Amino acid sequence: MKHLLQAIIISVSSDIGAALARRWLAQGWRVCGTYRNESPVVAQLRSAGATLVHCDLSSVPGIDQACEGLREQGLSWDAVVFCPGSQEPVGPFESCDFDEWTESVQVNFTGQMRLLHHLLPSRGDARAGLQPLVLFFAGGGTNSATLNYSAYTLSKIAAVKMCELLDAEIPDARFAIVGPGWVNTKIHQQTVSAGARAGANYQCTVDKIESGNFFPLESVLDCCDWIRGASRDVIGGRNISAVHDEWGSPELDSVLVSDGNMYKLRRFGNEWGSQSA
Repeated sequence: MKHLLQAIIISVSSDIGAALARRWLAQGWRVCGTYRNESPVVAQLRSAGATLVHCDLSSVPGIDQACEGLREQGLSWDAVVFCPGSQEPVGPFESCDFDEWTESVQVNFTGQMRLLHHLLPSRGDARAGLQPLVLFFAGGGTNSATLNYSAYTLSKIAAVKMCELLDAEIPDARFAIVGPGWVNTKIHQQTVSAGARAGANYQCTVDKIESGNFFPLESVLDCCDWIRGASRDVIGGRNISAVHDEWGSPELDSVLVSDGNMYKLRRFGNEWGSQSA
């Protein structure tokens, strides 16, 4: 009997989460997901066959209750995808409300890790040589200081490193993180609402919205599907850029297999002076 692939999508009501759920449901997957607020998207996903559980990532009891609801589904999951993202509070760290700042880190990172900690024991077995997949989304800031988004950026960088750590600790699962680039999603409205507090990124975001020059959502989904079908030695612990990396090419696969440092947080290229010899 053919195995029914099973996925859990955290924040399935997000733009990327909902699109991925629709794609996998159409491919015959069993999809469970979490949402924070009722919406037409949530209703549509239910009608399409998704099983949905309420989850407030800013609340520890809310997270634990959501995990209990997911466990009741009896899943032996093949993929867990984490789609939550909040840029707030937008503004310089020094002027942020620190309670809002810590809540953002909870939503963008620690709450997701709490969910994952609950869900890892219910992961399935390897199928067709592929271990179950945990997929996160990156959010920029790896190579520079992203001003006025410290909680969001810190959380995303932490997720990049946590992905590598989990890959090293848990060999019977695959962990990867994908940078989607500028995709036309609701998250950009937080920058628009912040106005001057977003600094130069406000006008950059407004210009992007007005031009409609976004990276295609379908291409992000294609990248996710490539990651889902790639072996652990190719994608394990890596930060893949949907926009800039030549994912899907056998040549890249070969390079990644031979280089365990590629697409990971490193301090390479900074050697200077007598101590670097």
